This record gives sequence, structure tokens and C-alpha cells, in this order.
Amino acid sequence: MTTHLARSILPTITVAALAVALTGCAGPGSPASSTAPSTPSAGPSASTQTTPPTVTPTPTPTPAPASAASGAAASAPGGSTSAGSTSTGRTSAGSASGSAASGSRCATAQLTGSIADGGGGASAGAQRVAIVLRNTGARACTLQGWPGVSFVGGGNGTQIGNPATLDRATPHPTLSIRPGGEVQAIVTVEAAGNWDSATCHPRVTDGFRVIPPGSRQSLFVGASGSLFESCASTSVHQLTTSALAVF
Repeated sequence: MTTHLARSILPTITVAALAVALTGCAGPGSPASSTAPSTPSAGPSASTQTTPPTVTPTPTPTPAPASAASGAAASAPGGSTSAGSTSTGRTSAGSASGSAASGSRCATAQLTGSIADGGGGASAGAQRVAIVLRNTGARACTLQGWPGVSFVGGGNGTQIGNPATLDRATPHPTLSIRPGGEVQAIVTVEAAGNWDSATCHPRVTDGFRVIPPGSRQSLFVGASGSLFESCASTSVHQLTTSALAVF
């Protein structure tokens, strides 16, 4: 009977001991039903990792082409000024003369020529004469620069000797010549006697061939006398001409 009682009590004791053991494992400090706080990991988890904000590049404005900028500046009211170009609403004297010359140059057919006293100032053995060009046309026209000048003879306009050297030191503005108006070039003539005959090859002249600036046509200006004796040799330079000027 004792053995039977022991067998019947043993399972009860075993169950009770097991319950106590379980109760001790799940004591007040760590309830079985509570969830232990999660321990922070060394780095953010995949679900909580902060993604850096995406930066959208701001497009850089493309500079306007120079021509467009110039056009915008030119169209601005009040004569605005931009770098490299100025619009003042006024035309400079040089530009006005230049555009007039390009559209209204005197034609050789509307000019006549003559000889006049060129004044003093020539060196010894030289004489200054003025070649005068007159506008015989019905409208104003312009001339600018140096005329071509050479001696001619033989009664047929044959050139004698070298053409005149151009005096580039003289002013050469654009000249507006009204109908009936005149301009002149001063020509310095070295006397043929300044050279010996073997060097000069002297010739009698009929006058001058004059080519107005910018033209390919010439006009004849008569002149005679010992002053206008020429040297046919091309080794001699007798003539020097200034640019055209008013007088």
C-alpha cells in the first residue's frame, strides 16, 4: 500500500516541482507575457534607415548669343549703351560723311578741271600749282582723297614720266561739293632743269591728266609754258600732290 501511495503522489510532486521551476524562470523581473525591449542594433535597420534627400540640379541659364544681346541693346529706347556698342540716337560726322560718300560720289563726267596759283611754300627749283575740280552737275556730290595726276603730251594724251607721288601727310576729309562748287589739290612741280638732260629726257607737255579719287576715268587739264616742261625718264619724280581740300 505504501508503494501504491508513493506511486500515486510522485506524479503530483513532479508536476508541482515543474510548475515552480517554470514560475521561477518567468519571475517578476521578466514576465513571460511581456516582450523584452529590443536592443538597438549598431546601425539603422533596412526599414528605418534614413535616405538622403534627392537633390535636383538647377539648370544653369545659357548665356544669350552676342547677336541677340546686341539686338536687344539696340532696340532699347533712349539710346541705351551696351558693352562694345553704343546707340546714342545720333549719327557721328564721320559716319554721315562715309555714307554720303558711298552713295553720292562725284562722277568724272560732272567735273571740269582748271589750273590756278598754288601759293608759295615750294622749295627752290619747284613751283606749286592748284588743280581745281568744279562740280558742273545738277546735284551735290562728294570727293575724298588724292587725285591721280600726271603730265601728258603729244597732242593725244600720252603720259609723260611718272605720275605724282601722293602726299599722305595731308588731311583727306570727305568733301561735299554743291552744284557750281569747287575743291582743289595742290601739286608741287619740280623744275625739269633740276636734272641734266641725259637724266631727265625733257619733253614739252600739253597739260595734266587728272583722275578724281575713286574713279577710273580721267579728265584733261590744259597747261603750257616752261613751268610745265616734264621729264620723260621714269627715274625722275617731278610731281607731288596733296589730297583734295576746300579753299
